[in-house]
Amino acid sequence: MATLDAFFARRMGLFIHWGLYAIPGWHEQHQLRLRTPRAEYARLAAQFHPTAFDPDAWIDLAEAAGMSYLVVTAKHLDGFCLWDTATTEFKVTRTPFGRDVLAELAEACHRRGMPLGLYYSAIDQHCTFYPNRGRGHELAGPEPGDTPEWERFVDIMERQITELCTRYGRLAVFWWDSGPEIGLTAPRLNPLLRRLQPGILINNRGLSADGDFSTPERDYSPEFDAQKRFAKPVEACQAVGAESWGWRQDEDYFSTRYLLGEVDRVLARGGNYLLNVGPRPDGTVDPTSAGILKAIGDWYGRVKESLTDVETVEDIVTDPAVPVTRRGNTLYLHLHRPLNARRLLVTTLTARPERAILLNDGRPIRTSTELLPRYYRKGERPLRLCDLPVDEFAGSVMVLRLDLA
Repeated sequence: MATLDAFFARRMGLFIHWGLYAIPGWHEQHQLRLRTPRAEYARLAAQFHPTAFDPDAWIDLAEAAGMSYLVVTAKHLDGFCLWDTATTEFKVTRTPFGRDVLAELAEACHRRGMPLGLYYSAIDQHCTFYPNRGRGHELAGPEPGDTPEWERFVDIMERQITELCTRYGRLAVFWWDSGPEIGLTAPRLNPLLRRLQPGILINNRGLSADGDFSTPERDYSPEFDAQKRFAKPVEACQAVGAESWGWRQDEDYFSTRYLLGEVDRVLARGGNYLLNVGPRPDGTVDPTSAGILKAIGDWYGRVKESLTDVETVEDIVTDPAVPVTRRGNTLYLHLHRPLNARRLLVTTLTARPERAILLNDGRPIRTSTELLPRYYRKGERPLRLCDLPVDEFAGSVMVLRLDLA
């Protein structure tokens, strides 16, 4: 539990999707979605030569965004391995680049105190033993010459996991993907992870039902949206682009305001947020993605006190409804969605606070408990936070601090 608590105290992480799919720059599921034959897709490996790859630059960007851990795609659906595995020739050290990306990233992370997590897909579109049947993100079926055999494939995963857990130092997280969607199990793999990496945290997308935390993706989870405070450990994940998690040349980037709202509403309810960028073929992060991360970091630095070492409050009611966090006698009101008026009502408070400020820039906020016309029948006098700079902060998320008597 202490390890889990420490992980969720880190609040935000940088997710990195990077592999051969960066070369065409269309989507990380290039092979699947364009129905590209395996041999044709595999030829991209001959073009992989990221001469500008610099793991320290990735860590710099994570730190600038206020993020305190990093998760990288060690192996995505396409089966291409970013480490020097002995299980396949479809790996980074058999490209013109020739270097072990994961080894260099792990060294930089350990040197700089940045906890490292590994994304690992349970689906493998390259391995001839994988039983593709069109489930979830599988290929529609085996290619000519394939010899599908699940247990033999599980043996390969066991060897790959052993490599990952014994060669690259301390790992904070193992981030499975695609396990539940294929209807197959491999219950021995998570215990192997925990034995080789004591204290490692494992998400809920693996091949057994013993993960440590849930991973709602993008904004597709009504179950989590309905919770004022997460009942179980949650790490939401999102990409800076609306179409792809890997590098996309013609990406439709989310607005910074939208992403700030998503980050705020997850963190304020007790979850972590894992935000993804896809480096370009040369290993660098494009200026738009970097700019979004830096804008998030600037905002987070200003409102961080409202999201760290706080508890989520459910008995404070506001109009409109917003997440509320508390530390002692201080309340924080998170305006993750734009207000339609220049005020916020706190209907469960009828006394003015000792102080009210806008955390974003420290300005004082006027408060009032005067009778409002809408309450003339009942005579209620809720706390009103007045003259909020909604237009000035239309591109950001305001957080209000109330110091109660």
